[in-house]
Amino acid sequence: MVRLTREAIDHTRLTEDVRRDHCGAVVTFLGTVRDLTGDRTTLALDYEAYPDMALKKLEEIEQDTRSRWPVGDIILEHRLGHLDVGDISVAVAVSCPHRHQAFDACRHAIDRLKEFVPIWKKENWADGTTEWVHPGT
Repeated sequence: MVRLTREAIDHTRLTEDVRRDHCGAVVTFLGTVRDLTGDRTTLALDYEAYPDMALKKLEEIEQDTRSRWPVGDIILEHRLGHLDVGDISVAVAVSCPHRHQAFDACRHAIDRLKEFVPIWKKENWADGTTEWVHPGT
């Protein structure tokens, strides 16, 4: 399952939603807004996307991940809009029969998401400047 949302990501729900009786492992990755990027202080991030294109790429990543590992279930969810420091911006939850599979599948999914999904973020710096960052950079 893939989702774009403007609401807070409920990581507990995601973890529960992917649990399956035949899977002994659930791995959840949460990307959060941090207050430092390099040596610059970040106040907030703004995320924008082309929803149709972003959802298509997320679905491709889901299918690719399922083709490589014995995934019980997987959810890729990304926030859009204004996020403050500490907010969850992206989450991937994966269940698999064994932990090494779940870790590998989750890493693969988040790495591909960051590289290929057309979601842009605007860094809002403490000095009042902003900068748009393109996916994959």
